[in-house]
Amino acid sequence: MRYTVIYEKICEPTFEGEYYAHIPSFDLTTQGMGIEGAKAAAEDLLDAWIRSKLDDGEPIPPSDEDAFLGSIEVQVAAPADALQAA
Repeated sequence: MRYTVIYEKICEPTFEGEYYAHIPSFDLTTQGMGIEGAKAAAEDLLDAWIRSKLDDGEPIPPSDEDAFLGSIEVQVAAPADALQAA
């Protein structure tokens, strides 16, 4: 089975060099050092999650091979109060 994983650099000083790995099909997130570490953590997490579902007799969602990644850009205008204070 193949599932989409989205990697995102963690921008906090205490997590220097670490990445989040999001698995949207299951609403799961983990993290690891570098992208390879995050990928390994995601594989371990997904394996454990699937085994747990199978042990409980629950169905596993089909792979999301038709998924795609997109992005949007949002421009937020400064509030009027902030402009007057400047």
